[in-house]
Amino acid sequence: MTWDVLNIIGTLAFAISGALVAMEEDFDIFGVMILGFTTAFGGGTVRNLLIGIPVDLIWTQGNLFILAFSAILVVFLFPNQWWIHYWNRWGIFFDAIGLAAFAIQGAFMAVNSGASLSGVIVAATMTGAGGGMIRDLFAGRKPMIFRDEIYALWAALGGLLIGLGMIEGAWMTGGLLVAIVILRMLSVNYKWHLPKSSMT
Repeated sequence: MTWDVLNIIGTLAFAISGALVAMEEDFDIFGVMILGFTTAFGGGTVRNLLIGIPVDLIWTQGNLFILAFSAILVVFLFPNQWWIHYWNRWGIFFDAIGLAAFAIQGAFMAVNSGASLSGVIVAATMTGAGGGMIRDLFAGRKPMIFRDEIYALWAALGGLLIGLGMIEGAWMTGGLLVAIVILRMLSVNYKWHLPKSSMT
């Protein structure tokens, strides 16, 4: 599993995820494009800010921009009812793929930049969950990162394993991606959640 493959998987998954949420909220084509774009690239931008990587590097990804906008346009041009039905059934799965791919990519990027273990964990968490958080905020929804089912923890766990040097090579990286996706889907299916305290 190469860096480029992770980038493409994460970008496509989150671009589609953002576009589907925008269409569900009845955005126009400009809103769909903006939400899809910010979902796909927002997490990487936040990561760069946090670990000291130049933010303007985001603008060097011309081919990924074209890929993301093409995917968003395809989503927009299909009949709305088909996509909304599709989102209701598979939207969480797309989001889980984006979470896993970007968490792993962000963690490896932090390792390559010489970040500490805590920096790697933060980079994984924000790259994986940041785009979805921005998407939900722009759409006026409670961010998925704060919902009952465990979400960002799986990105942080991936970052921890990579930061400790336990994940090396394509097969182990691919296995980690699959594991994060499965854990996220199990969290949704079985309503796993972290402890919380109520003020009432």
